[in-house]
Amino acid sequence: MTLHITRLEPTLGAEIGGIDLRQPLTSALRDELRHLLLTHKVLFFRDQAINTEQQIAFAKEFGELYVHPTTQQNDPSRPQAHLIEAQDERKLYGPRTSGRWHTDTSWLLQPTLGAVLRAVDLPEVGGDTLWADTGAVYRALPDDLRAEIDNLHVVHDFKKALDKVGYDYPILAHPLVRTHPETGEDGLFINFSQNPSVIGWTPQQSKQLIDRLLQEFNKPEHQVRFKWRPGSVAFWDNRSTLHYPVYNYGDYPRRMERVLIAYDDIPHRVRAADAA
Repeated sequence: MTLHITRLEPTLGAEIGGIDLRQPLTSALRDELRHLLLTHKVLFFRDQAINTEQQIAFAKEFGELYVHPTTQQNDPSRPQAHLIEAQDERKLYGPRTSGRWHTDTSWLLQPTLGAVLRAVDLPEVGGDTLWADTGAVYRALPDDLRAEIDNLHVVHDFKKALDKVGYDYPILAHPLVRTHPETGEDGLFINFSQNPSVIGWTPQQSKQLIDRLLQEFNKPEHQVRFKWRPGSVAFWDNRSTLHYPVYNYGDYPRRMERVLIAYDDIPHRVRAADAA
């Protein structure tokens, strides 16, 4: 099988053709896809007529799966597949007019490796998703700002949502600059949807820095935007990207199924002196 690879942006995003995700992966194809994921950070597949079971099987090729405590399941017999539905989000959060840059499960001590997201029911218009390259954002910062943030830790607070489902887990802080455990690339590790604050800084100092970092994430040159169609699947690396759902579809339905891939790495920073 020969894959057809179309790069979408200079630093991230590639559309992968020539593959049928309903079929089991050979070890060689699995390794090639993992290499492409590390290279492009988010992979997109079109015209994939896969069901929940096949989506789970594909994701499981890349690691053990993580069952998220706060998202509902479309099928209780398959708890690994999380149903993300606009109607349910409106009930929980009220009308939403904008998303936030975030990475999945950053509140965990060992956040997930990545996710496989499948379109189930799409709005007539809108509902795109953006991904941002955390390494490119970090490299774009001025030298003095990079030096200032290199040793900082930022809080990832998901407690309010966890409390609603009776899931007890402490509030953690992770390094703001994280070294990717497989590529060695440094990138920002922050979740703008989880009340980020800098350990040891005042609220005002934290807000100023976080607002500055958000400005950089909002620059289109660090992003790829994906327009969903029936049969679309996205597979991304949570360790090197943030993503942003675009809430511009009003009351239209939008249903997606997501499978999270677990990982055993605690976010950390590796410096040249440490690696020597």
